[in-house]
Amino acid sequence: MSEWTDRLPDNDRGGWSEGGWDGSGRPDPARGDTGPVTDRNPAPPPWRTAPLPGMPSSTAAGRTAAAHQPHRHRARSRKGRVPDSGARPPRRRPTRRKRTVRLAILALAVLLVSPVGAYVWADTELTKEVDLGALPDRPAQGKGTNYLIVGSDSREGLSEQARQDLRAGSTEGRRTDSMILLHTGANGTTMMSLPRDSWVTLPSFVRPENGQNYRGPNKLNASFSLGGPELLVQTIERNTGLHIDHYAEIGFAGFVGIVDAVGGVDMCLDRAIKDKDSGANLQKGCQTLNGAEALAFVRQRKQEAQGDLGRTQNQQKFLAALAKKAVNRQTLLNPSRVLPTADAGLDTLIVDEDTSLPDLVSLFQAMRKVTAGNGRQINVPISDPAFRTPQGAAVKWDMRQARQLFAQLREDQPVTVQQKQ
Repeated sequence: MSEWTDRLPDNDRGGWSEGGWDGSGRPDPARGDTGPVTDRNPAPPPWRTAPLPGMPSSTAAGRTAAAHQPHRHRARSRKGRVPDSGARPPRRRPTRRKRTVRLAILALAVLLVSPVGAYVWADTELTKEVDLGALPDRPAQGKGTNYLIVGSDSREGLSEQARQDLRAGSTEGRRTDSMILLHTGANGTTMMSLPRDSWVTLPSFVRPENGQNYRGPNKLNASFSLGGPELLVQTIERNTGLHIDHYAEIGFAGFVGIVDAVGGVDMCLDRAIKDKDSGANLQKGCQTLNGAEALAFVRQRKQEAQGDLGRTQNQQKFLAALAKKAVNRQTLLNPSRVLPTADAGLDTLIVDEDTSLPDLVSLFQAMRKVTAGNGRQINVPISDPAFRTPQGAAVKWDMRQARQLFAQLREDQPVTVQQKQ
């Protein structure tokens, strides 16, 4: 953000204007003035302004006749003093360009020091590159609102040292680390995790790089690897029948930055967690996780009895806690916290073209409701977590219960499907 040093004009000095005297002592050509008043220390005018017949003039020695012409009275300044016309040359009026620049600076300053202004600025920082409206064969719009939240392993924005510190590796590109379908409506909020190894049916997709057609059974995260966010949304919509209204994806750098910007996130762990691969080294009990610790916590799965399913539960738990911290009154109404929070993550946050900052605030508010008891955190119903496939072990959904769950979400009904432990 640039800084500007252009000063506003000094309004205490000036000349005659259309509205009258402005206090400068400069002559007014329109009124017949031909030069400035030269007396620097005038005496106050006498009580009698005209001599009686036969008496000499009462004009003090050294005072000019111009000073006593009836139609040329000397106006006083705002402070009651006669202005000094010989102190300095008159200021030039600012050009139209300078006035425009100053108004722009003032408007920008107002924006940046107000919460509303911070939101206006932050909305322009969103990376809107997913066109959901262009996707073919979409299911009908249901009741309520469905958000697809994707955590990717994108290393964009991380320095080489940061990659080492976060145990992020050096793999380029991005893959899905987590996928959560969040539904919010009249019956509260439901956070439903979709395991990345879910065995699903991919819609027909031709990859531009090689012209090869991909379709049929595969793991859910393969859709993201092959066709990015668009194919991932299509695959989820085809296998759930749910219309995705908004898409939000964040990488490692954005995740760490947002957690640090809100001052860390409070979490209570029922056991200590130490994982070499993710770098997690957390103690049992309640604590505040910084960005690096939080990333390690949501990535680790080898220490979870349910493996990847256990990790999805940790991710839901953490996101709800982050939402509680990010949308509390102190954060939202304090520009000094709103701006760092926005700047920390918005440049790495990828959303669909119809998502604005108010939509993201609504998303966080919906997640926060889960921690307040007005919502549920579940996994899609599973029948086999180690289903054997040509692509290796996958997660097979319990289709009978899954269809019931999807129908309840589509109609915005209370979720009655029980989560298996």
